[in-house]
Amino acid sequence: MTEQGKLTDQEAWQQFVQGCQACQRCSLSQSRRHVVISRGAVPAPLMFIGEGPGADEDAQGIPFVGAAGKLLDLLLVAYDLKPDMYHIANIVKCRPPQNRVPTPEEAKSCRPWLARQFQLVRPKLIVLLGATAYKYFTGGTEGISKIRGQWIEKSGYLILPTYHPAYILRNNNERVRLWDDIGMVRDKLEELGLVEPLQHQPDMPLGRS
Repeated sequence: MTEQGKLTDQEAWQQFVQGCQACQRCSLSQSRRHVVISRGAVPAPLMFIGEGPGADEDAQGIPFVGAAGKLLDLLLVAYDLKPDMYHIANIVKCRPPQNRVPTPEEAKSCRPWLARQFQLVRPKLIVLLGATAYKYFTGGTEGISKIRGQWIEKSGYLILPTYHPAYILRNNNERVRLWDDIGMVRDKLEELGLVEPLQHQPDMPLGRS
């Protein structure tokens, strides 16, 4: 603690992590192997939010480490977005059985943790990965194909919905749109003076057909 008795940022984050790990607010706590909280930096100007952990994430306790995470990492590397620039999390921190979509009750139970996470990460930009993240984070009902790639300003944050990388793995013809959306994020970070401009136009790692 500081001399004034306030927690340091690191102490506050550790307290948050311990609270998440002990959480039993919903039934997902009964079937999880690990609570999956985050990867990346704290604080960070850019925050990604997905749906929930899958099997690989539940096994390792780290979000986006499976096939979808590897695709996201390829895009981040291509746009020279380094781990100290971003923070990755999910709507729920425990894996729903059979990778099903989190229920409204599960998302509501986890919402206070996500709110506290925001206070600690202090992002400027938020990228919502997929329809579930968009629905539970904004309350919007539009289909992700209609809303993706459009900046939303809410409560002082800039929010960009886009496709979940897992969707791209199943629908490869949409890969260019996810690539373009991450490019929009890079451009906005540059516009806000949060990153240095790219020295060259990156090549899409997935290739074009």
